[in-house]
Amino acid sequence: MQTKDKFIGLVGLGGWGKNILRNLYGLDVLASACDSSITVLEERKKEFPGIKYCLNIDELLADTTIKALVISSPAETHYGIAKKAIQEDKDVFVEKPLSLNYRQGEELISLAKEKNKILMVGHILHYHPAIIKLKELIKNGDLGKIEYIYSNRLNIGKVRIEENILWSFAPHDISVILSLVNDNPLNVYAFGGDYITSNHYDTTLTGMEFKNGIKAHIFVSWLHPFKEQKLIVVGSKAMAVFDDLSENKLLVYPHKIEWQSGKIPVAQKADYYPLEIEKKEPLQEELKHFLKCVLTRQNPLTCGKEGLSVLGVLERAENSLLNKKQGLSNLNNPTDFFIHESSYIDENVEIGQGTKIWHFSHILKNSKIGEKCIIGQNVCIGPDVIIGDRCKIQNNVSVYSSITLEDDVFCGPSCVFTNVYNPRAFIERKNEFKPTLVKKGASIGANATIVCGVTIGRYAFIGAGAVVKKDVPDYAVVVGVPAKQIGWVCECGAKLKYKKSKAICSSCCKIYTSLPK
Repeated sequence: MQTKDKFIGLVGLGGWGKNILRNLYGLDVLASACDSSITVLEERKKEFPGIKYCLNIDELLADTTIKALVISSPAETHYGIAKKAIQEDKDVFVEKPLSLNYRQGEELISLAKEKNKILMVGHILHYHPAIIKLKELIKNGDLGKIEYIYSNRLNIGKVRIEENILWSFAPHDISVILSLVNDNPLNVYAFGGDYITSNHYDTTLTGMEFKNGIKAHIFVSWLHPFKEQKLIVVGSKAMAVFDDLSENKLLVYPHKIEWQSGKIPVAQKADYYPLEIEKKEPLQEELKHFLKCVLTRQNPLTCGKEGLSVLGVLERAENSLLNKKQGLSNLNNPTDFFIHESSYIDENVEIGQGTKIWHFSHILKNSKIGEKCIIGQNVCIGPDVIIGDRCKIQNNVSVYSSITLEDDVFCGPSCVFTNVYNPRAFIERKNEFKPTLVKKGASIGANATIVCGVTIGRYAFIGAGAVVKKDVPDYAVVVGVPAKQIGWVCECGAKLKYKKSKAICSSCCKIYTSLPK
């Protein structure tokens, strides 16, 4: 590719980064390269002279001649470096995975859109001539109706500690399978084993089910006696095998299943045949595509949105692994919600579809959490607590036994519920718990304290830092210590001004024809 100036920076020169360095060097677009290891830098200088090398990434980011950054550093650094690069007005190519959680991936996509920057993810198989040919076979109907896809990515080699085998090996295959099916899976489930380091999976088997009936599985392991990289597509007319370690990268097996007497299925085997594949290096094709996108401003094939879809499957698979490890397989479909790996869920817990439970939280036994709730960091719920649908419980909140939250309740950061009126450390008072009810749509401000035994009415609003010691009416606004009512609030949260027992919300225009009771 012909360009006037060298405008690419590269972060990470060890392992796979060396291959990227070789290709960018050969394309004559590399201006500067960065690595945190002096030893690595000295070795690369000898092999690839004539470019600028540095130890500090800030030096590279500050270079205004660098218009685009390629990131091949460890996975846990992808988000931070990519974010800084986009903020410094640079296009970004980031090796898989895009980040180590879905929320960070969303943030990068939003930032790239805001800054009008290219964001591309290194899912290299999309640029492999054999996968391109495989997509053509499927599109042309040569394999018939696709029924099942499975892949093996196995090896005995480098065992990583910064990411488990699922995040290290599976992204490429997930990306390709999503592309072949042209959809995201309805269900994702996984199981695996942590044999070398506790809580760090060395082998996983991930299953996916799609709404069109196609199913797929991905087996990854770095505890395998030999290297294998195969992806197999089973169709109604034929089967295709992509073997990246074979001289013949793509084979077609025109096997068929025929029914004898309309009752007995019999396999009709046929000789396989190889397909002619272009002799191109996938990595070079991938990097050329990135350069073209930078120069023409076209959206990459493996854009940030595509990388986010892969992150979604990875998180659902990780969640399934966590649920099985914590004995949650008895829950309603455990792939319907998200639980961060640092959180813990006791037995006999129900969690609704779409609910997200974030870092370091604990849901105690016999608790029930509704649909589409957001449970923040360091939250404790239970035991025996009922949380309604669409509730938001912010960081550092404990919802104890005898407390009930109805639908759409908001609990601000560090707000406090009590369950005993006169606690003593040396006196057991579990039989004196006083029930607290927070009704539909109510909001509790940050650092507010709700003394046990009260009812907070529908859509009521508790000001930050207030201490509530008595019941709060529906739609009431209370503030202070102790909390006192200062007015009324609309369902949307805007303050109401009554004139002759009538109020019109200035925000949503809802009309109230009488004072709430």
